[in-house]
Amino acid sequence: MPGVDPHWTTFAGELAADVVLLSEAAAEAGEIAMRWFRHDPKVWHKDGGSPVSEADLAVDRHLKTRLRAARPDYGWLSEETADGPERLGCARVFVVDPIDGTRAFVAGDEGWTVSLAVVEAGRPIAAALAQPATGRLWQAASGGGARLDGELLAVTDRAALAGARVAGPKKFLERPVVQEVGFRTDRFVPSLALRIAQVADGRLDVAYGSADAHDWDLAAADLLVQEAGGRLAVPSGEAIAYNRAVPRHPALVAAVPGLFEAARALLARFA
Repeated sequence: MPGVDPHWTTFAGELAADVVLLSEAAAEAGEIAMRWFRHDPKVWHKDGGSPVSEADLAVDRHLKTRLRAARPDYGWLSEETADGPERLGCARVFVVDPIDGTRAFVAGDEGWTVSLAVVEAGRPIAAALAQPATGRLWQAASGGGARLDGELLAVTDRAALAGARVAGPKKFLERPVVQEVGFRTDRFVPSLALRIAQVADGRLDVAYGSADAHDWDLAAADLLVQEAGGRLAVPSGEAIAYNRAVPRHPALVAAVPGLFEAARALLARFA
């Protein structure tokens, strides 16, 4: 995985330091996760049926120790750590998904990520998203742009839904009204964070997510797509507010500016 982008050493302020911290931690987390990738990790199932592997838990332990030691005054919200009210009183909060796309990870698919963000006043302000199986690293800071492996990102300028590259839940994309639009669909992207990040880096024009995604699925990718010039919102068009008492959200869409309103309206018909 690439080292820390020199850009962040010249981007002034605390946010740059947080991006560097998140990026280093994401790289370390990726190395830990790769010890189990395609090596038959132990897997359990949570209430509701979603899987968690021994790799998820090991990565979570490492990240909590690493990040909280560096920023002891920041709160903590992670998919694999029991939640509590303490984070609600913190000015800044780490929002962490140790492995986003655990089903893909367990299946040996490369489409999983380590998703790390810092949230302040309900919005992400620093982010690092690593895809350890491919070595890719996305980084962003509020007002500092978004980058993939050192390259500044900008969303596409597409303005027509017909032919637009899209990824999202199969049930949604197979609805007749959605198929009539003429989207171009490729393969399913298992990690929701990765799906949204691919709007930021130009590989997708639109990404949809089902209801009940959590802060940890979204915070890092939300900042990436915002800093690359796109938008992520719920069906009403409102941006997502993070670090609330219940960190769960409605269905959502991320899209480039020329498609956002049409893509959002399509989602709103079924939300």
